This record gives sequence, C-alpha cells and structure tokens, in this order.
Amino acid sequence: MNKTILLVEDEAAIADTVVYTLRSEGFTVQWVGLGGEALEALRNDPDIALAVLDVGLPDANGFEICKAIRRFSDIPIVFLTARSQEVDRVVGLEIGADDYVSKPFSPRELAARVKAILRRVEGAAKQSSVIKQGFTLDTTRARIACCGQWLSLTRYEYLILKTLLAQPERVFSRAWIMERVWPEPEVSLERAVDTHIKTLRAKLREACPEHEPIVTHRGLGYSVTGPVREI
Repeated sequence: MNKTILLVEDEAAIADTVVYTLRSEGFTVQWVGLGGEALEALRNDPDIALAVLDVGLPDANGFEICKAIRRFSDIPIVFLTARSQEVDRVVGLEIGADDYVSKPFSPRELAARVKAILRRVEGAAKQSSVIKQGFTLDTTRARIACCGQWLSLTRYEYLILKTLLAQPERVFSRAWIMERVWPEPEVSLERAVDTHIKTLRAKLREACPEHEPIVTHRGLGYSVTGPVREI
C-alpha cells in the first residue's frame, strides 16, 4: 500500500508485533512511545496516512492527544487500548476517533481495520474531487450542482444543461437541444439556445470561476466537459 502509519504505543512488545504485521501488509510504520512525540510527528510529516493511538500513554491520556490532533489534522485515528468499557469506546469515537480496538487484540484484525479505513478515506477523497471539479445531477429534485454548489436555474437552463450532461464531450446541435428541451421547437428560434447558454455560462462562472465547462463548437453546437455524478 506504500502508506505511512504512525503507531503511538509505549509497550515495546505490543509495538513490535504491530509494526511487524503492518509492514508485512505493505505499510511503512513510524513508531513513537509518547503522546508529545506523536503530535510532533504529525505536525512535521505530511505523509502519515493514519495514526494508531494507545490510550494509556506515560505522558498523556490518549483521549487528550486525540483532541489535540483534531485541532490541526483530520487524519484517521484508531484507538488501541486495554479499556473495554462501552463508555470508553463511545467517548473515543465522539472525540474524533475512527475505530477502537481493545487489548488483547489480533494484529491482523488491526491491519484489516486500518486498510478498511484507508479505503473509505480514499473513496471519500475521490468523490470529493469529482464534486469539486465537476457536476452533480439530482434528477429527482430537478437540480444541478457545479463545483459543489447548487445552481439557481430556470426551467430551460436546467433542461439544456441536463441534456448536455447526459453525454459529456458529445457535441449537440442547436436543433437537437431544441428538440429535447422546447415543447414546440418548430415555433422557437435556434438563437434561443444561444441566449440560454449565455446565462448558463454566467451562472457556472459564478459557481466555479476557474472552470469553463460549456464548449462552443462553431457551426456545430455545444458540448460540456467535466465529470458528472448522479444522485
């Protein structure tokens, strides 16, 4: 996986086992034994992907270290602790941990949980990237978002953009768009498409200034670029 895991554990025997297991799963592991060292490592190393944090540390309570981490980082955190009371698990999750593993534990189970969390984080990051760079189409509510912002569209603007988004990169002629959008295209002027495209562009530019998704193909029509997510 080639990701760095920060292990914060003061018991050398436990740390050795966890380090060995995580490394055998393809991770790079950075091990520290104190909460203060963990905070310093996270502030100085942006490549750390996840922290496995023992609650019972010599210099600080793991819950307090978690709170301190959350002040400057949203890195995934897995608590590793001898405490098995439900209230401890609830507190740990409420203050920002992503998972909670009680001692004694299976190192392979811990590794599996770490991988599951990282897959979930990567999936969320990819989806966030799509939202930030492209469109979200909500046909149930008849609305469209660009770069994460819902657009205030007229009926025709919505239907035109929806038509273009049905096949990104495809060039749609004015006549094709009118056939799909206008109830009586034969009595409407094709220039009406240009007018609505102009207002659409202005709204898209306001939502995402660095993105110009509607492309004009002179003599042919219009197309739209960018990823589309349907909900």
